[in-house]
Amino acid sequence: MTPLRIHQLPTAIAAIALLTTLSVDPSSAFAPGANKFPIQSLPTRSQTANTIFTTSTSLNALGVFVRKAKEADVRKYCQDGPPESVLSLLQKIKDSSDKDDEVELPTELQTLLTKRKGTITIIAEYKRKLEGSGFITDVLDPVLLSPVFREFGAAAVAVLADERTGGCTYDDIVAVVEEQDEALGDVPGPLPVISSDLIVDEIQIAQAADSGAKAVTVTYGVVGEEKVQQFIKDAASLGLEVIVNVGTAEEAQGAVNAGASIISVTGVDGSDNKFAVIESLSIPEGRNVCTIANILAKDNKALEEVEEAWMCRDAGFNCVWVSDALYKAGNDPVEHPGAIISTMKAKSSVKYASPKARSGKGEGAREYLGDILM
Repeated sequence: MTPLRIHQLPTAIAAIALLTTLSVDPSSAFAPGANKFPIQSLPTRSQTANTIFTTSTSLNALGVFVRKAKEADVRKYCQDGPPESVLSLLQKIKDSSDKDDEVELPTELQTLLTKRKGTITIIAEYKRKLEGSGFITDVLDPVLLSPVFREFGAAAVAVLADERTGGCTYDDIVAVVEEQDEALGDVPGPLPVISSDLIVDEIQIAQAADSGAKAVTVTYGVVGEEKVQQFIKDAASLGLEVIVNVGTAEEAQGAVNAGASIISVTGVDGSDNKFAVIESLSIPEGRNVCTIANILAKDNKALEEVEEAWMCRDAGFNCVWVSDALYKAGNDPVEHPGAIISTMKAKSSVKYASPKARSGKGEGAREYLGDILM
């Protein structure tokens, strides 16, 4: 197997792979009598230039790298001193954890994302940068795109609150929440905002709640079943819902066993492969589980992502999560983010139409997408 040098890996994975192992629970720094802890030093660029990684690195190993990277971020946040509002919410989580009482799980977002059979809802993810996308590298400010998501029919807005991968911070969550709140009393009204961060510690759940988010994402492959179960309970204590990201059928079942009511199939390409992850789910009687298909952006100017959204709908998914694909055409008057959302929601079928007609070339392709939107 041909080894890959670190400079050949995607930037995010390379950075993640260099972070040192952490052994302290970040939020434990706020326990009575706890001492602040130093941030461990990272290797310099010259020290790592010849570091070798092979393509045989397991997904579990990458999950460890990802977790350690985020733990480093959280440790620094704790060391810098979180605001009192976040610490108060964190204490509320800890107080709830000390009790044996069952916490009632909120279901507002789950209900919003789950419509009648044959329809699909859309989660539009906002991010500031699209590194390595091959198209554009930056997107408009959140206050400009937030109303577009709402007016063109998204069911919820996610903000990729991980500065390393999406260029966003929790300040962007606040900005989107505030813009959505301006639509109170209007039709369509405000959309719920999801904090799409890599949750490794309960203080991030407190951050999300303090920012006004209604839900958080937790990645099963990074934290495992026990932590998923704990984070669902922690989030519920603050009135937040949890979307559990899964990549295999085993992870999906583990998430359901841990109490997840919303699962998102991520990092899996193709509608058939996505459906295989949820096809054999065993769901306890009396429980409902909302299923989300995360649509990966294709490295071309076609609209294959729209077609995949239709196929996921027809396969039985309740919702699709769309991110980079929203921004492939920039502010094109026909293929702007709102148009992509509307087209994904259209009742068209791959049996009778193909959104791939819009390829950047070809007579009448732009008019075809307009026809779908009407």
